[in-house]
Amino acid sequence: MFHFQHKGFRLSRNNLALATAISSVLCSGQVLAQDSAQSASADNQASTIIVTATMRSENLQDTPIAITAVTGEMLEARSQTSVYEIARQAPNVTLAPQGQGYGSTMLAFIRGVGQSDFIPALEPGVGIYVDDVYYSTITGSLVDLLDIGRVEVLRGPQGTLAGRNSIGGAVKIFSNKPTGDGSGLVSVTVGSQNRLDGRAMADFAVTDALAARVSVVSKNSDGFIKRMDYACTHPGSGVPASATLNGGCELGTLGGKSLVAGRLYLNWEPASDLEIGLIGDITRDKSEAGGDVLRYANNPRLTIDDGNPATAPVPYDCRFVPYGVNSCDSAGPQPYWTYSTFSDTRQPTAQDPFTPFSIPIISHLDSYGLSGNITWRANENLELKSVTAYRAYKASFAEDADGSPIQNQIALQTMDNWQFTQELRASASFLDQRLNLTAGGFYFKGTTTFSGRFDLTYAGLNFLHGPEDSDSNSKALFLNGDFKLTESLRVSAGVRQSWDEKGQEYFRRNPDGTVPGTPCLPGLAPFDPANAPNCSQVGLNGLTDQYKGDRFDWRVAVDYRFSDAVLAYGQIGTGYRAGGVNPRPFFAPGTVLPVANGQIDPVNGVPQDVGQLSSFAPETITSYEVGLKTDLLDRRLRVNLAAFANDYKDIIVNLLACPITPCFQPNNGGTARVRGLEAELFIFPADSLSVDFSGSYLDFKYRNVAPGSGITLDMVTPFTPEWKASAGLQYDVFDGDAGLLSLRLDGSYQSEVYTEAVNGPNNRIDEYFLANARLTWASAARDWKVSLEVTNLGDKYYENTRFDQSMQSGTVSVSPGAPRQWAVTLNREF
Repeated sequence: MFHFQHKGFRLSRNNLALATAISSVLCSGQVLAQDSAQSASADNQASTIIVTATMRSENLQDTPIAITAVTGEMLEARSQTSVYEIARQAPNVTLAPQGQGYGSTMLAFIRGVGQSDFIPALEPGVGIYVDDVYYSTITGSLVDLLDIGRVEVLRGPQGTLAGRNSIGGAVKIFSNKPTGDGSGLVSVTVGSQNRLDGRAMADFAVTDALAARVSVVSKNSDGFIKRMDYACTHPGSGVPASATLNGGCELGTLGGKSLVAGRLYLNWEPASDLEIGLIGDITRDKSEAGGDVLRYANNPRLTIDDGNPATAPVPYDCRFVPYGVNSCDSAGPQPYWTYSTFSDTRQPTAQDPFTPFSIPIISHLDSYGLSGNITWRANENLELKSVTAYRAYKASFAEDADGSPIQNQIALQTMDNWQFTQELRASASFLDQRLNLTAGGFYFKGTTTFSGRFDLTYAGLNFLHGPEDSDSNSKALFLNGDFKLTESLRVSAGVRQSWDEKGQEYFRRNPDGTVPGTPCLPGLAPFDPANAPNCSQVGLNGLTDQYKGDRFDWRVAVDYRFSDAVLAYGQIGTGYRAGGVNPRPFFAPGTVLPVANGQIDPVNGVPQDVGQLSSFAPETITSYEVGLKTDLLDRRLRVNLAAFANDYKDIIVNLLACPITPCFQPNNGGTARVRGLEAELFIFPADSLSVDFSGSYLDFKYRNVAPGSGITLDMVTPFTPEWKASAGLQYDVFDGDAGLLSLRLDGSYQSEVYTEAVNGPNNRIDEYFLANARLTWASAARDWKVSLEVTNLGDKYYENTRFDQSMQSGTVSVSPGAPRQWAVTLNREF
């Protein structure tokens, strides 16, 4: 919504400050740094918004960085409660929850640059920060927007500002700071899928100098994916039955939520020049496994039967696909059905004596963190800041990629992660504030212990992965500044030197705890049924690998203000994502395929070594960008435009065949030229009406690709739509003694994307348009509020992610977005 009074929903001439954040124009560097009570001038003019994108406070329209930002009230107006949802209004940004096999993970891509693999040995391509604390893995980054003041999405490489792994950009989340004003909030939401959410906040003074803010949230709902018993829905199919709920055909659901989280924020000001913040947070997420469904099945070597000799074994094929072009399911079409059992019911064999077994149907995350933020304003020209933080989480999540009672691929994975970060900054002004400098250092140390049970029937593997440690160390020194040559012309520059170290362990065991010790038989492929259990793993146990590197990044920008209404800027900057080693090899060095399989080393003509230990170099980017920011028509119309061209090198991609499967190996896939346009605008024609729009175009072209990668020059990186657009309308129906009634409509469009580096029809997500609506009544005093929201108004079937193993295991599983849902929210503010 676009009202922005302290407790209401009204979009009035006094409230354009927050509304303007929607336009957060690509070139504007906009961060909505004012709270909703901040008013614009009395004549419907856009207000000044203070941002900190360059590590110091300045007017958003003077900041030559592309940022989209929204406040907590804006998120509420759009019915958005998770960080990934803000991408719908952000040009050239893709944020989405990952599929079932990735747990509580958010994929993040900005301008064609990012990372979708959760494995902790790989670095994210978009930096995630909460209250200036860096989140080192994309697991645990699917943050619930609990008592959030604002979210900033910085587009383009942030090599000198955010630094490490912010090559595509950065997402920065800031919680509301306590003021000690005695305010509070209680909110209850009920809705589709037995949704029941609760939120509460209290802000109070402990002493004259110490304020506290306590926030809690509880989220509960059933999954909209139904897990069905195939034998029940297809009588006489020859598939054995499973125990169902209440005598029907339903086994349960997937994607159900059960989460509790809380935050305590203490802010102490013992002196006028000293401020100390202490933030502690905890999350306990006991949700179901993610809501994946099957969209392709073709591996006739795998069968199942019910033990009836009169019934032929049932092969793994299209009969288990309940929806889509690859379905031949007689019970379809059912877009939100799956026949997953999370069980391997096969009888033991010599190659796999570790069956039958089942795994729990979970996606759990327990996380906590503690951070301290100290700011000392030594004098009017010098400020020192320290941010110290410790974070930890444990994530456990199940996957049944085959989506059927025929076991093809199931896994249960666990990650224990901890990290420590320390950042120091000194900001100073000279020459009557014409010269501004910020210098500092950053230190990171973390370890993730990864373990998992992997049952890959299609490859003849059933083993325990780990527990093994991925260690990471990073240090950086940075200097950023700007100098006013004239009142209208300014030059900005920055440098950052980074040093990275990573270590990786490898441990593989049979499910009974023994270490594989029998090599694969000569002349047979590693997955041949005549081989001993997990013979391809022989030689991996106990190995270690490491990576070490350093990087120098720089940025130069020039901006010129033609008038109070028009600012132009141009910048060149660099960024990088750290390299590393393959964290999940399935074949040890020295593993060869027989000549009969056709795998011959092209150099020496002998059987090819298919061992999967390998290293990869950092990927780098150099970005060129120009932008224009305008406040027109007496600041009633804000239009911001930007254009960029990126030189993208050594792109890190995941290969699914290297040259055989299973494989999930990171490699440098090639170089590319990326060009794009972005536009955002905000119109405020009347007190009761506002309109916002954002749009982007991206042209990704490979210049060259790595031999053997499977990538061709006409492909694009994953989750890179060519076109994106969004539009919103806010209308105040009436405002008087009966209160305020506001209507909010939002729509967003995304063109097709691919989910794998090697593009193909089975990993393409088709274009889609989504629309949401929200009707809100607020009392005249704005202390009571009732909202009715409907998301996905058109009940559109769409997909967040796809896991394409059609050429490896014969499966494609997808994570669909939610169908049309409704919710009613009651708020009481104090």
